[in-house]
Amino acid sequence: MKTSQKRGRKHKRQDASSAENAGGEVKEGSVTQLNESASPQSPEPASASETNPSPSRRNPLLTVTDDEFWEGVTPVEFGDLPALHNDVTVVGYPIGGDTISVTSGVVSRMEILSYVHGSTELLGLQIDAAINSGNSGGPAFNDKGKCVGIAFQSLKHEDAENIGYVIPTPVIVHFIQDYEKHDKYTGFPVIGIEWQKMENPDLRKKMGMESHQKGVRIRRIEPTAPESQVLKPSDIILSFDGVNIANDGTVPFRHGERIGFSYLISQKYTGDSALVKVLRNKEIFEFNIKLAIHKKLIPAHISGKPPSYFIVAGFVFTTVSVPYLRSEYGKEYEFDAPVKLLDKHLHAMAQSVDEQLVVVSQVLVSDINIGYEDIVNTQVLAFNGKPVKNLKGLVQMVENCDDEYMEFNLDYDQIVVLQTKTAKEATLDILTTHCIPSAMSDDLKT
Repeated sequence: MKTSQKRGRKHKRQDASSAENAGGEVKEGSVTQLNESASPQSPEPASASETNPSPSRRNPLLTVTDDEFWEGVTPVEFGDLPALHNDVTVVGYPIGGDTISVTSGVVSRMEILSYVHGSTELLGLQIDAAINSGNSGGPAFNDKGKCVGIAFQSLKHEDAENIGYVIPTPVIVHFIQDYEKHDKYTGFPVIGIEWQKMENPDLRKKMGMESHQKGVRIRRIEPTAPESQVLKPSDIILSFDGVNIANDGTVPFRHGERIGFSYLISQKYTGDSALVKVLRNKEIFEFNIKLAIHKKLIPAHISGKPPSYFIVAGFVFTTVSVPYLRSEYGKEYEFDAPVKLLDKHLHAMAQSVDEQLVVVSQVLVSDINIGYEDIVNTQVLAFNGKPVKNLKGLVQMVENCDDEYMEFNLDYDQIVVLQTKTAKEATLDILTTHCIPSAMSDDLKT
């Protein structure tokens, strides 16, 4: 769910993973046994394996099979959501040394944050305790020794110091209960809309709102979202599950505090229902909406699967995802990736559940593709006049093509023309030259 616009970023939030784990992968490895006071019980590492791969990779469930590991261990207890200015202590192993590190600070802000690693927006705590590379995954304790969150990212900006972020216990508990409820991690549901604030009085009058009515206007709806069947653009969402929404999109949170209404949605689970009250043409309607995780044109995760690819005549076709953008342009992909890809990442909506953004990733240089070698990460729009909906569809069209020429229509009004027979014959030699075992990934062979 998005608000009315994306503002230009003047700073960046950075994942607090260690440099060795910059990719965010949680693999089988070693853990050090800690008790409630964060004191080592044994100097020997124990083997831990992941029982549930979380797409965000920030809250994995790990288990240790060695029973001896658990002897004398007191489990850490979760505490309540802290109040502003409450003391917190962050424990971890950041850069700068090998032993455990403890930093302290206070809760300075609580709001809906953009989770860098998970590409989502959830409740988060801002603290002034130092969170550095390597702190990620370390607990944050309150003054009673209870865990109130997990450190996960920090703010890097020349005008800011010691601004760190913590995943609070409600988000952690939701993750655990989601796993218990569905026997797997299903994620946090969303409402697939973009909305606009209704703070302007003229706008409210134009939309037919009475003086006592408050809410937010729907700008766009995800075509693949279940709510697209009942909600319409320019509907005014007045309340969610009985909680009234203010004109700025906030709802009551705690005494004297307000928070974005997406917080209410994040408390639900995939498959849950919610009652949404809307104003449409001066009439009030109520809809019972089933909440789900929606298809994104550029997905935030590929769920640990190898990327899909297809090669013909040296042209490497693949689909765009956030992991792909990171691999191509690094952590600064939001600044360095092509503008058209970023525009689709931020604003484009999938028109069907199987739609993908297919690009020419690179061209493996050969005589057959002379003059095309500079094409990099450019979207494929059509093949021989037919729109390209997804990579599998492109593969089928190329494989079944018996025309004399193959013509690929690319973004920026570029075209690639290859003689069909010659191009297909050249593919095997190109694969051999570059030691590539197959012209396509396994998922495209079925």
